[in-house]
Amino acid sequence: MPSESDKWGWKHVSVFGGFDKGTGTKRWKCNHCNLRYNGSYSRVRAHLLGFTGVGVKSCPEIDRSLREAFQIMEEERLARKKEKTSGKPGKCIRTSRPSLSSVTKEDVDDIVARFFYADGFNIKVVNSPYFLEMAKAIAAFGPGYEPPTRDELSDSYLSKEKGRIEKSVALVRESWPHTGCTMLCISRLDSSLGCLHIDIYVCSPRGLAFLKAVDIDANDDNVFPGALTDAIIEVGPTNVVQIISHLGPACKSSESLVLSKFPHIFWSPCASHSICKLMEEIAELEWVKSVVVCAKETEQCIMAYQRSSSGILIQNLEGSSDLLSTKFVPSYGIVQRIFQLKQTLLEIVAGEDWKQWKLCIPEDIASIEAAITSDDFWSRANLFLQLCEPFLSFLATLNTDRSVMGDLYDCRVQALEAVRSQRIDSVSNLLEELIENRWDVLFSPLHAAGYILNPKYFGKGQTKDRTVMRGWKATLESYEGEASSRRVLREQLSSYWRLEGSLGEEDAVDCRDKMDPVAWWENFGFETPHLQTLAVKVLSQVSSVGMCEEIWQDNDFPCRRTANRLEVERVEDLVFVRNNLRLHSQRNGISRSPSFQRNQILSSPSGIKTWDGTRLDQIKTIFSIHDTS
Repeated sequence: MPSESDKWGWKHVSVFGGFDKGTGTKRWKCNHCNLRYNGSYSRVRAHLLGFTGVGVKSCPEIDRSLREAFQIMEEERLARKKEKTSGKPGKCIRTSRPSLSSVTKEDVDDIVARFFYADGFNIKVVNSPYFLEMAKAIAAFGPGYEPPTRDELSDSYLSKEKGRIEKSVALVRESWPHTGCTMLCISRLDSSLGCLHIDIYVCSPRGLAFLKAVDIDANDDNVFPGALTDAIIEVGPTNVVQIISHLGPACKSSESLVLSKFPHIFWSPCASHSICKLMEEIAELEWVKSVVVCAKETEQCIMAYQRSSSGILIQNLEGSSDLLSTKFVPSYGIVQRIFQLKQTLLEIVAGEDWKQWKLCIPEDIASIEAAITSDDFWSRANLFLQLCEPFLSFLATLNTDRSVMGDLYDCRVQALEAVRSQRIDSVSNLLEELIENRWDVLFSPLHAAGYILNPKYFGKGQTKDRTVMRGWKATLESYEGEASSRRVLREQLSSYWRLEGSLGEEDAVDCRDKMDPVAWWENFGFETPHLQTLAVKVLSQVSSVGMCEEIWQDNDFPCRRTANRLEVERVEDLVFVRNNLRLHSQRNGISRSPSFQRNQILSSPSGIKTWDGTRLDQIKTIFSIHDTS
């Protein structure tokens, strides 16, 4: 009988009974699934390798990578057995290494670290979940493992991995005719390659997939529209509801060329970028601008005072700085910082040190002191922060692949209500006029349509809101080219508002704000099928490029330049596989990187909501896409 020590499978089971006399049978339990069997090594091997027909089940707890490692171990065992009987080396034997039984974890860590240092210290790899999976698989295989060669990695294994990903994307693709999808286009100038690099993604409720990358001459306006047209045809023109892009100066020319071929598709601005622009335009209103100017002057004055004093205010002031607001919504940021220090500032200007300091400086700071002690300044600052808070809260939802159609317009409603609650009609009228005049430029009509069709906002007076109804009209005109079809949609919308048929049933009314809006329409919209189809497609779309943040953050892609030594097709395959694997780990939350942690909004002592550092980093990345391209 062959030596039991050569049979690797016994290491993966627990034996609780010896051999039956005269046989090789043992009583054993699998260490992976805890199933118990009686049998010899052939049954152990069959259980671990997934063989059938020998009286045992395939182990359900062993994944593909581990089973492949077991298969190689079994091939090596059989090769060694053949070598002993024939006296000749077996074909499947791999180069063995010295015994590693005495190697400690510290020794292994040293070897792993040495690999990273020798390869340029690409430390991001350590945070990859696939690095951990690889390390575990190699450890399970044992010291005889030899990695694939470079040629194998760039050919057969790359093709195999691409095939697996294409099967996964095919499952996502099946949902596109029902829910529609959004194509996301993000560009950046690659100075090392001297071209514009554009990534194209497809997003739907079932998941986000990387489609392709396009490298074009930065001065060539014709290449990208052609590539995007090909991508739309690949996805299916009837499946594409909208395109969200950030393409710099080439955006307008690309938009007109593509939409001339596909007039039913919406070319939508990125909502996160638009919110920042809207908030800065609000800050330019006269009643806000004076608050912002006063806050800036106050900060400069207090910093000057601090430089001549020995307090700790400067650390407090700088520590409260919201980096997101400072860079992308600076007007909000400066007002927020000063407002958070209200009590501290009141104590300072009432102190003797402040009074002595005033006498020693040439500047007249009476107006600044008056503002700090004035209730009017603080009330107007508070009003501005309350006005912006719905928009800032909404930003936190934009770096996910969750649909928020309708929610953005509700932020507009909440902002107006915050002002109206102060009973300042002139301010409210100015704000409403600004938002209405800028809405069509900064936001997609789909947001207005989503506000109408999202059952959570039923009965919010949409029919009396000109901006909402204008967006609904634009949505219908792009979505449906035939006047008769648009008439059917309008009639069915009236049925929805009048609660006719299934739309007015008790369960439908009760579930408006309890169910996902798409699920609500799938369950209760069957008597208005044309409107149901439109509602499902509108409410299934995303509003921002933010869910691509992790891929974009690491878009330097050093292996891309290395991969350029390969054939063009291989480079495209490598980019396709790499980006989709990263999306998979991001979607399933299996990354070891702290950037994937989803933290919550925190409340400051002042009552104004602020953001913790991790959340700020996430949202800053969304805006950085627009800032650096």
